[in-house]
Amino acid sequence: VQLQAFGGGLVQAGGSLRLSCAASGRTFTRDAMAWFRQAPGKEREFVAVIGWSTGNTYYADSVKGRFTISRDITKNTVYLQMNSLKPEDTAVYYCATTRSYPYGSERYSTWTYDYWGQGTQVTVSS
Repeated sequence: VQLQAFGGGLVQAGGSLRLSCAASGRTFTRDAMAWFRQAPGKEREFVAVIGWSTGNTYYADSVKGRFTISRDITKNTVYLQMNSLKPEDTAVYYCATTRSYPYGSERYSTWTYDYWGQGTQVTVSS
């Protein structure tokens, strides 16, 4: 499975960006896609996850109400719509996938996800 993330950029606080993650390869073996982010000097942290077949979603508290994860099955692509961006959202954003939809603490762990995209930089200026 190969994942390619794109759509990052520089935006002012309060602005919006939409990230995309295109999946290719044996995507039928995957049933969840997630977004993580990593700011300089910090650990990679969970942002959101979506069930590929069900569309079920789950968000980190820090982005709930501002970010929306969605998927287009026909394009094998997952999106992250980010609104009301804050300087603390500045990070490299990564998409990742796992075999089955994760629950509980599994959602937050990078070990749950076995394929990762290359990351795309999001910078929010104040």
